[in-house]
Amino acid sequence: MDGFKATLLNELVKLAKKKKIVAAVILSVLVVLIGQVAVTSIKHGLGLRVVGSTEFPLVALSLITYTVLPLFATFVAIDMFNGEFTANTMKLTLLRPVSRFSVFCAKVANLALFIAANLVLVMVLSLLAGFLFNMTAFSFMGLVRVIVSYAVTFLPIFVFSLLVVCLGNVIRGGLAVFFLSVISFAALWVLGAVFSAYSSFFIISMFDWYTLWISDALNLSKILRQALILAGCGIMLFTAGFYCFDRKEI
Repeated sequence: MDGFKATLLNELVKLAKKKKIVAAVILSVLVVLIGQVAVTSIKHGLGLRVVGSTEFPLVALSLITYTVLPLFATFVAIDMFNGEFTANTMKLTLLRPVSRFSVFCAKVANLALFIAANLVLVMVLSLLAGFLFNMTAFSFMGLVRVIVSYAVTFLPIFVFSLLVVCLGNVIRGGLAVFFLSVISFAALWVLGAVFSAYSSFFIISMFDWYTLWISDALNLSKILRQALILAGCGIMLFTAGFYCFDRKEI
């Protein structure tokens, strides 16, 4: 356990030093600012109230889940595996007295922390922006809906990032993994749209999973079914990713 904690901390330090983290923060802030400017312009220009203070964060969430968040989760996953293999720094990591499973888990845990931190950042910023520009529309239940929406969005994004991790341990080239991830993203989205009756089996179609949690009438059976599908896909991708990582020669 001590070896895993040390590896986790080491991976966290390496992650914090990456320029992509700064770029992800800047783009997340820009998404919130541009969204709020657009909403404010419509409100003052046309006299229409598009969203309230606790509705704007949901608009921001729908934007980042299909753009900034999966994109930078892909970059981080590629850097953690393909980047280190290419730079031959993975050898240094594996020379430490920890198992490959601990190293793999530490990297995946840091990827999960990155996704969670990005979601929290956007949620806080969008709540502040919505509160400042539309103070009267604030409500406690609206705040609860926002928190629940951002919390449950973590799972489908994380499962997609595990797909990237799996690809990154099958293919050595980071650029090839990036293009395959983009193609997989687009293919899963198209398949979910074409075969809407089976959309629950395509990860991308569940990026808006939060809408089920905040609807007026909760469909508990559908929520549970999709949760089990996401959990099953996550377990299979994690296992496949570790299997490839464990058998990879350094």
